[in-house]
Amino acid sequence: MRRYSGFAVLLVIIVGNLAVWWLMNRPQTDLPWHGEIKSISFSPYRKEDSGLIPGHEPPPDSIMRDLALVAPVVQSIRLYNAKPMTQAIPAMAAKFNLRVTAGVWLAGALSDPNLRLDKPRNQMSPDEAKAYQLQMDALMANEEEINAGIDMARNNTNIDRLIVGNETILTGQTTVPQLVRYIRRVKAKVHQPVSTAEPASVWLSHPELVREVDFIALHVLPYWEGIPAEDSVDFVIGQYDAVQRIYPDKHVMLAEVGWPSAGKGRQQAEPSVINQAMFLRRFLNTATEQGIDYNVIEAFDQPWKEAYEWKVGTHWGVWDADRHPKFSMIEPVEEIKQWRLQAGGATILALIPVMWFLYNWRHLHTRGKIFFAVLLQFAASLVIWTMSTPVIRDFAPSTKLMYSVLVPAQIILLVVILIAGYELTELTWARQKRRDFTPETAPQPTRFPKVSLHLPCYNEPPDMLKLTLDSLVALDYPNFEVLVLDNNTRDPEVWKPVQEYCAELGERFKFYHLGKWPGAKAGALNFGLTQTDPDAEVVGVIDSDYQVSTDWLKVLVPYFENPKVGWVQAPQDHREWQHDLFKECINWEYAGFFDIGMVARNEENAIIQHGTMTLIRRKALEETGQWAEWTICEDAELGLRLLENGYESVYLSHRFGHGLTPDNFTAYKKQRFRWAYGACQILKGHWRSLIPFKNTGLTSGQKYHFITGWLPWFADAFYVLFTVLSVGWTLGLIFAPRAFDFPLAIFVMPTVGVFVAKLIHHLFLYSTRVKCNWRQRIGSAIAGMGLTYSIGRAMWQGVFTKTIPFLRTPKCEDKAAWTAGFMMARDETILMLSQWFCAAGILYDKGTNDLDARMWALVLSVQSIPYMAALVTAMISALPTEGFMKRLEAKAKAKEARKAAKAAPPLAPTEAQ
Repeated sequence: MRRYSGFAVLLVIIVGNLAVWWLMNRPQTDLPWHGEIKSISFSPYRKEDSGLIPGHEPPPDSIMRDLALVAPVVQSIRLYNAKPMTQAIPAMAAKFNLRVTAGVWLAGALSDPNLRLDKPRNQMSPDEAKAYQLQMDALMANEEEINAGIDMARNNTNIDRLIVGNETILTGQTTVPQLVRYIRRVKAKVHQPVSTAEPASVWLSHPELVREVDFIALHVLPYWEGIPAEDSVDFVIGQYDAVQRIYPDKHVMLAEVGWPSAGKGRQQAEPSVINQAMFLRRFLNTATEQGIDYNVIEAFDQPWKEAYEWKVGTHWGVWDADRHPKFSMIEPVEEIKQWRLQAGGATILALIPVMWFLYNWRHLHTRGKIFFAVLLQFAASLVIWTMSTPVIRDFAPSTKLMYSVLVPAQIILLVVILIAGYELTELTWARQKRRDFTPETAPQPTRFPKVSLHLPCYNEPPDMLKLTLDSLVALDYPNFEVLVLDNNTRDPEVWKPVQEYCAELGERFKFYHLGKWPGAKAGALNFGLTQTDPDAEVVGVIDSDYQVSTDWLKVLVPYFENPKVGWVQAPQDHREWQHDLFKECINWEYAGFFDIGMVARNEENAIIQHGTMTLIRRKALEETGQWAEWTICEDAELGLRLLENGYESVYLSHRFGHGLTPDNFTAYKKQRFRWAYGACQILKGHWRSLIPFKNTGLTSGQKYHFITGWLPWFADAFYVLFTVLSVGWTLGLIFAPRAFDFPLAIFVMPTVGVFVAKLIHHLFLYSTRVKCNWRQRIGSAIAGMGLTYSIGRAMWQGVFTKTIPFLRTPKCEDKAAWTAGFMMARDETILMLSQWFCAAGILYDKGTNDLDARMWALVLSVQSIPYMAALVTAMISALPTEGFMKRLEAKAKAKEARKAAKAAPPLAPTEAQ
């Protein structure tokens, strides 16, 4: 049965993927439209043409082809200017029996009311002279337009009305008196009705303008008002009725009405082919039923309009820029005609990794195979959709920015999700572990090779060290020595008591005080190798705060009878955290790595070596180069080096020792900063060994775990970078909206998705793999999130610098004061507040009805959570919580007692008596 389960899963994934693509792109139906369009805006510019650059107009034969294309389905066309090219269009339109609404384009004349035209030029300032010249040029251009428009109306009998100016009052290019003068001049010289085109707000505010025109040319474009597509026709009719009701004696023409097919959304208005088709079908049916005079904007998409109307301004055409109809007025409409290619591409992209996964993971239950295969297919589909849909629908930023920054960032986020999914799948649905080491299954000792235990310390409290030494004295193992390596501790009052105590413990315990010793911890450990008993076969390392169990060596040393084993690792664990909320949180955050991450890595013989509770084959350590003094994470570097040289590791998740947690948030951050910075150093030193498909001594599984194990830390680095950039981008959106647009939702929402996915991954695996309660799971999640900034900063510093001083993690220190607790998360608090202020600022500036603004504010708010977690963790570390923790424990005990009482069988009558 298992033989065919992989094939069945593959078939389900392929069919399911295609079904989802079909559901997302299934055709939409609505009222059909069978008639002709009464009038349509006609701009004959093609892709290579421009209405802004002189000499880039389309040739007459191109215009004739466009007229021939629209003539069968429209009765009239609207023109907007009287340029030489446009003046020839009415005569061409007459050949197709098309009526024409002519236009006169007015430039911004006298836009500065304080500028006096009668002021002598030699008395003007440079700015005044420049403004004067611009306005004189506008006046001359307007004169030419008016005269050309008059001539065009007189010479073409198919022109049945004239519109002078297009939204010039709305845009402030003219004043009402100026516009009235232009209208009167034109009316005096033509016989056709004359008007100007403005939105309802202008017509309702200026009855004096209404009195001057022969009809009202009303623009109603619900997209620009942020109206949702389903309400757009009602909005148009409402605007039309409002104007007609106020001016019942004036004929009202809807001179511009339409909907864009692509581009960025605006508040609740979403451009799309389906929305455009549905809007036009509904509107045309409604307008015909009510006898409304109208003009649809527009015939063809106009790419040149992007310069002043953004990309959405280029997509109002019923035909696209290549003169293909975007949709049928009768048949169901598809949003993306290329969706079949997208679905096929997503299927092919996921096919090879899904097949490889199903072939190599036959040890998984079917549910696990389905889960991860679906995750792979989802990632592939999202990549294809992200790379293609913004381009197809033309709401992407520049192609260069999209494919060089946004898509790679998206892929990194998806890889982080896949890494988490891989780990979750392996640990949840494996039929059995492939490399399972436990004390119960450990080999029985046949001999007792000598073990040299090295205990490096620097400026550690003597009483703490004595407790560690006491636990070593009690080891149930006959053949070991202990080397205490005190390096760079200056105060004799700190190191001499330890020296004296070692002397009391006997010849097994040797103490070495190293004054100004180079190489930090690695340097001390290398010195220890020179002092190690020649008979020692195994070297052990423990931190100075650890108290080990008596069976540590007895259980673990026999694994070295296998000559392939290079080191045996037990987890770091902690003690004395039970009455401190901060220490409880970070204790369980540490536990997650050793009960989840290390267990998963152990399946591929790819664990991270840690510099405590570790036992190393001495021969392997010395042959491969001893401890590396060039990195501040000499333990992890050694583990990778041993794997490169063909050695195996053994990891038992059983706890054989317990140390102390960092005392405050600063110490906690410093420790993780050191680990992350050290990871960068190791990657720089060993990147060649991690190259895929190359024989470097590492297996593909080991390469995978070392790369993906540190990749989330690089994701934290980019998270911090994006946080900083988002502040600058938000300021640009507020203060320079023409230069900055909202990032695409499909690129910013994965930030939220990754946050949610990581949280679910954390809580689910903690519930199944880590023996802690719900409060401790949440506390560990908050503590882990609070390290985002420190890890991100360490990764950036690690990329661009070579080394930093070794950062000691202090233990047994006093709690920080409340104000000091706040200062421990100062940087994170600043970043948190920056995100909050930006979210509030964008909502205040753009309004809460703006969908893009709400989306961006949501992303900023989510981005602030790790920084808020840092502040919360810092404050918890500073505030006294012992009483609070004891009350929680008392409540928990009382709850357990009540449960036990309910579960107990009732007493017999004689017993009760």
